[in-house]
Amino acid sequence: MTWFMVAVVVVVAAAGLLRWRRPAWYWLTFGVIVATVRVLVRYASVMDACGLTVPPSRWRLALARVANRPVPESRVPRILRLRPTRTGLVLRLKLRPGQDAFDVAASTDRLRHSFGMYGVTSRELRSGVVEVRMTGYDVLKQVQMPAKVDPAPMRVPVALREDGSVHYRDYRAVPHGLTLGATESGKSVYQRNLVAGLAPMDVALVGIDCKQGVELFPLARRFSALADNPDTALELLEALVSHMAEVYQLIRAEQRISVAVPDAEIAADIWDLPDGIRPVPVVVLVDEVAELALFASRDEEKRRDRIITALVRLAQLGRAAGIYLEICGQRFGSELGKGITMLRAQLTGRTAHRVNDETSANMAFGDISPDAVLAAIQIPAETRGIAIAGDSTGGWHRIRAPHTSLRQAVNTCNRYADRTPDVPALAAYRPATGSLPSARVPLSKTAPATA
Repeated sequence: MTWFMVAVVVVVAAAGLLRWRRPAWYWLTFGVIVATVRVLVRYASVMDACGLTVPPSRWRLALARVANRPVPESRVPRILRLRPTRTGLVLRLKLRPGQDAFDVAASTDRLRHSFGMYGVTSRELRSGVVEVRMTGYDVLKQVQMPAKVDPAPMRVPVALREDGSVHYRDYRAVPHGLTLGATESGKSVYQRNLVAGLAPMDVALVGIDCKQGVELFPLARRFSALADNPDTALELLEALVSHMAEVYQLIRAEQRISVAVPDAEIAADIWDLPDGIRPVPVVVLVDEVAELALFASRDEEKRRDRIITALVRLAQLGRAAGIYLEICGQRFGSELGKGITMLRAQLTGRTAHRVNDETSANMAFGDISPDAVLAAIQIPAETRGIAIAGDSTGGWHRIRAPHTSLRQAVNTCNRYADRTPDVPALAAYRPATGSLPSARVPLSKTAPATA
């Protein structure tokens, strides 16, 4: 008994230490077993306490009266599958007649307390089937992306959701995106993860960084075109519009609308073209959109109008030509001038990091989901990288990108520099990647020596 008690104490101490220092390891070793037993043992009573039961049917009541048996109990949703994951449990439920998926979604907070889990979310898979995802620890505190992700063209794993699943930036499903966030909110880290995820793919990266290129120019070896000032940005965007017109001419030439060709092979965008003639897709990253929309003189206003017009054209027409926009900024409201709200309406994917006011959150989610606005303004300042991701369907998730330093992003871009495609229309804006002479700019005066 003495050795048995010592072993129990050692195991309990090890479990407590792991739970404190390495919650992911604790979950994989001890937590998943404890949580599974707790869910199975408490399931019926928790469902009854949360109001997720239905009374017995009439034929069961009649059968009980005929057989002189006790009245049958209320029925709970049937468990179709209970699957442990590296971050929690996935519970698939079959709802009883009369139940609704909204009933389960409204009870997620009570389920979290009752089952002793860190977080609980639910979603409807199909009619009558609901998936409840439970996390055993705070997966966003220290983000660890899974080693294996679902590979797909133009689909980049950029962050981890609070339910433990991977958040993808799928350009073919959501062509254009908007990323908002205040200073030091983690917006730049999110952008680095995006560039690092796109680097191994067959895609042309185009960057517009009007902060003299301090964010995107270190990654220049993987970019097909870069602009570091509004004048160059205007020329680059208009070159992209011309490139888009050439791609549409190619699609028209290879559309195959003859009656001898099956309907499934008719081309309507670049992804319907054969691999040999398909143009390379282009992802345009705008680091700070306000620098393109602000102006201080009449000439700058004319330049600004041409820039916004080009961006709107790319957002409205670029998807079929394989041109995708990723626009970042601190604010994206009507105060930036005409055409801005029209551009924002074309940006389906919305991501908002910590913002300074509710108005900025409304710029991202006001026309999509009020709940997402509330979640965005509640992001604390000390949790850099936490963001709310939503789309036009009204659904949203709390996400966090893994911390990627600028050096790590540069190393990734350098590793895949040979995959940088040459786009003839953008050749004039290809960044020079050779060694550049260092330009020393004095920022302060040396104080004169005094005797």
